[in-house]
Amino acid sequence: MDAKARRDRIAHRVRAAREVGFAELAAEFDVSEMTIRRDVEALETRGVVRRIVGGAIALQGKDAEPSFATRVADAAEEKRHIADAVADLIGPSETLILDSGSTALAVARSLKGRELALTVVTPSLLAALELVDEPDTTVVLTGGQLRPGELSLIGPSAEDALAGYNCDTFVMGVAGVDAERGVSDYHQAESGVKRAASRRADRVIVAADESKLGRVTFVNIAALADVDVIVTDAPADHPALAAARTHGVDVVTVAGARDAHLGEAR
Repeated sequence: MDAKARRDRIAHRVRAAREVGFAELAAEFDVSEMTIRRDVEALETRGVVRRIVGGAIALQGKDAEPSFATRVADAAEEKRHIADAVADLIGPSETLILDSGSTALAVARSLKGRELALTVVTPSLLAALELVDEPDTTVVLTGGQLRPGELSLIGPSAEDALAGYNCDTFVMGVAGVDAERGVSDYHQAESGVKRAASRRADRVIVAADESKLGRVTFVNIAALADVDVIVTDAPADHPALAAARTHGVDVVTVAGARDAHLGEAR
């Protein structure tokens, strides 16, 4: 089988399964993982797939949400750098709404040990468990329907609970940040909770790694003008960030994991 035929078959497999691993594809096509990686890189250039840790996910269709485990592993070091920068923006005794999702979970982990005496309102069971034993920290769960896999609370009950609070900051994770379409996410009910949280906070911080910039996913959440801060590891001159600045958004860029390793090498 030549490279073109194999890549067409790989594209079909990824669209059907939504997510596949390099080792799985290598075994299926009886080639090396390095060959599969080159094939996936070629398909990524065509906009068919996106590489993740250990494999690839389909990009065709704005409603294709990777699994939570995949998102936790994907760009993990970059998310840790972003999470540390977000935590640096949170002051003592703030009332904080902390989103669900892999990036927000990284923020929860970064907040541990900082002794900020926060009140944290969250729809994420995982974030709540990270912070529940933090000294002088009050953790409030929103209630609502528990979403499998994500372990997030969604639906009208979660949105109504948020409507009863007045908070300083909302830290939001998103799937897309686009110059024209603003911020977006995959899941309708999750996005409803994000919109409700945005209305109850004086400051909205969007935490997004570089892969989210320039992307538009299924459900719109907010315009760029409705965001106060974007924290990312993308280059400062990225078009989505340039557009955000024109709307008065503060942009905080942090060194990604690869940049940090290059710096150490020097």
